[in-house]
Amino acid sequence: MAWSLQGKAQLGGLLLCLLGWVCSCVTTVLPQWKTLNLELNEMETWAMGLWEVCVNQEEVAVCKALESFLSLPQELRVSRILMVASHGLGLLGLLLSGCGSECFQFHRIRWVFKRQLCLLGGTLEVSASAATLFPVSWVAHATIQDFWDNSIPEIVPRWEFGDALYLGWAAGIFLALGGSLLIFSACLGKEDVPSLRMAGPMAPPLCAPADESNDAFYLTPRPRNLFI
Repeated sequence: MAWSLQGKAQLGGLLLCLLGWVCSCVTTVLPQWKTLNLELNEMETWAMGLWEVCVNQEEVAVCKALESFLSLPQELRVSRILMVASHGLGLLGLLLSGCGSECFQFHRIRWVFKRQLCLLGGTLEVSASAATLFPVSWVAHATIQDFWDNSIPEIVPRWEFGDALYLGWAAGIFLALGGSLLIFSACLGKEDVPSLRMAGPMAPPLCAPADESNDAFYLTPRPRNLFI
């Protein structure tokens, strides 16, 4: 099967969106949004995520779920909502873009409708990218502010960036690139041309050549149906 430029752009966009969506889901589950290393006990490391807090001691991890939603910092509460919304937008965008791509062949779907599906799916993927990048960047900004806060005594340990933040940034970039490719592929399409099946029955010509061996052209009336 020969792939056109539009089909290649759609396939690349779908793969990038799928990769970004999976990375976004993993980012939400991981507890390493913030990490804390204690100077008094170097073997003990704390990690805080959106759903639980974990303590690692000599390769043994003990995690406890965050029971109260209202007790969380503001950036973590908003991050929960936005990350869940990002998963829904990304999944819906993948389904719509898949139905509107060349990989999905269905004779009842016209090309204009498929192009609109692909355009809508790409827009949802870009929205999912924004819903992923915003909370990750907000948590990173709050972590930097707390780290350099002079009002906190120096003896108090400071939270630092966790691995989940870097994975979240990568997920947002993948979603943005994939959505942009899907939108670009929708702009590459040609105008919708009605198929032969959509057209009405073709009428016979009003005139026909009288003799193929003769170059002369004569008008020949069409036969009419006689009703008695």
